[in-house]
Amino acid sequence: MDYPDVTLVIQVGIPSEREQYIHRLGRTGREGKDGEGILLISPWEEYFLDEIKDLTLEKLSLPDMEPDAKQKLEFSMAKIDGSVKEEAYHSWLGYYNSIREIGRDKTTLVELANQFSQSIGLQRPPSLFRKTALKMGLKDIPVIRIRK
Repeated sequence: MDYPDVTLVIQVGIPSEREQYIHRLGRTGREGKDGEGILLISPWEEYFLDEIKDLTLEKLSLPDMEPDAKQKLEFSMAKIDGSVKEEAYHSWLGYYNSIREIGRDKTTLVELANQFSQSIGLQRPPSLFRKTALKMGLKDIPVIRIRK
């Protein structure tokens, strides 16, 4: 698909592979027009930068968030239904569990997922169905919650 006049592509989290990053970035700057991309990653995803080091990149530090903006963000996050946040947790865990190159053991991956759940305002990480945990290879991970 071609979306005309796209000038900015924001990617949140690492793509599954280098080609996917380039493909998404290619949605901007078409037909001789300028465009740019922003890749927002967590510190533990920085290994991906080695895969794209031959591309023009500028690493920026995370800006400080003003207290008023932080309060507005927390207020907005509190309005999101808990079931949506639980699905976000399950999606996050499923996606990062599927990327073999991440090089994280399953316990560390679940600990990171649990930090993510806290960052989106969940009091405790959601549980997984036993069958899902088995398929993902997470059944015997001590920090995972399994539904009975």
